[in-house]
Amino acid sequence: MVRDEKYILAIDEGTSSAKAFVVDDSGSIAGRGQYELEQHFPKPGWVEHNPEEIWNSQMKAVKQAIEAAYIDKEQIASIGITNQRETTILWDKSGKPVHNAIVWQDRRTSEIIDSLSDGERELIKERTGLIADSYFSASKIKWMLDTGLRKRAEKGEILFGTVDSYLIYRLTDGKVHATDVTNASRTMLFDIKKMSWDSELLEIFGIPDAILPEIRQSGDFYGTAEKIYPKIPISSCMGDQQAALFGQACFKRGMVKNTYGTGNFILMNTGGVVRSEKLLTTPAWSVGGRVEYALEGSVFATGSAIQWVKDGLKMAGSMEEMEKMASSLKDNGGVYLVPAFVGLGAPYWNQYARGTVVGMSRGTGAAHLARAALEAVAYLSNDVLGVMEEESGLRVGALRVDGGASENEFLMQFQSDISGCRILKARTSETTAMGAACMAGMEIGLWKKDDIAGMWMAEREYEPSMDAGKRSALVNGWKRAVERSLNWASEEFA
Repeated sequence: MVRDEKYILAIDEGTSSAKAFVVDDSGSIAGRGQYELEQHFPKPGWVEHNPEEIWNSQMKAVKQAIEAAYIDKEQIASIGITNQRETTILWDKSGKPVHNAIVWQDRRTSEIIDSLSDGERELIKERTGLIADSYFSASKIKWMLDTGLRKRAEKGEILFGTVDSYLIYRLTDGKVHATDVTNASRTMLFDIKKMSWDSELLEIFGIPDAILPEIRQSGDFYGTAEKIYPKIPISSCMGDQQAALFGQACFKRGMVKNTYGTGNFILMNTGGVVRSEKLLTTPAWSVGGRVEYALEGSVFATGSAIQWVKDGLKMAGSMEEMEKMASSLKDNGGVYLVPAFVGLGAPYWNQYARGTVVGMSRGTGAAHLARAALEAVAYLSNDVLGVMEEESGLRVGALRVDGGASENEFLMQFQSDISGCRILKARTSETTAMGAACMAGMEIGLWKKDDIAGMWMAEREYEPSMDAGKRSALVNGWKRAVERSLNWASEEFA
């Protein structure tokens, strides 16, 4: 039996899978779909996706979600899109990709970044709020153009976009080539104060402006989804971490969310622009003619550190077993694990750091390493939170959390203890998709911000219980461990 209610379709295109969710007017998920996405590794350090596979997997996930919700397509009132950021796609005007997508993790363009002058790096920081890195889209675009696509791009035959732009182009049957400010801000080509593409940065990277998408608000009209149902408006578009901040209802200055995944992504709503030396300054979202900003700290290896101890060292059969091992000890026994497997991200930004275990004795066992891996996730997050407080002047009283490792009660309690703040675990783990859905719903008048804030619920809360002296001693031990990991792989240190 078909219901009369209207629904929001959230498209959530990630690095490892394409997801889709049907959300009802109470903010509950009525149906979901998910299809895995293959990653290709043509050379060491290279990571690619097939854009056609991205499209096909996403459409399969949409079909599955609609069927699971037992609704007709006509009941979908709006579509919201959220996506993996920085991943770079070039395609022709028919919608056909002209190269595999270069994924955000890809490091092939490091030499392009290394060739930048100090003045160019400072210009990037000032205009974009980013630290010059091959992580972002600009050097990826340049690399693809330099492989033989430049003439076609200069003639206007090729279009560029992050994953959101590509999906919008395909959904609208080529009628709309657009992106939002949050995704544009991850290209290293976008002035986050003027809210426009920057001509000087385009010149530095040799990128013709003819290939660029139009920039719109996060809550805006992006055409109709011809490939799903012609009358459905696409009403929101947001990068995944900004969408998670919105989905966590972090609408006030000083509110912070932490997504615990392979790495951790921590964002603080700062309202206006806060220049940072150690973190990224980014638009959080734009809607109704107003832009709100955030500070972002990206921690490279957190969940992957837990996985390394669990699967790589085969010390535990499951996350539950690892949690029991960690909880069986009264303390860490002086053992610290710094999971700098690919260097350290925020706030250290040390690409030559390497994984380090310190403080071991003859009494050190598997439980100590399990505990050290879990504690490292909290320490690294705490490092970012400390810089956020220092640079914003805002106190982090509570941290809203989501992601796989937020299910680990030992870790969440330790995070609360070591950071001295309340931890609020969201009722739904799909905060990214909920952010896209809520923005789309707000754009069509289904909800207001207060409604979205009211729909947000905590499933579990953790309060700090560690005394200040113990917290200080543990953090000092952690900082000493980090110092020993820094620059390990550099020629000077080798």
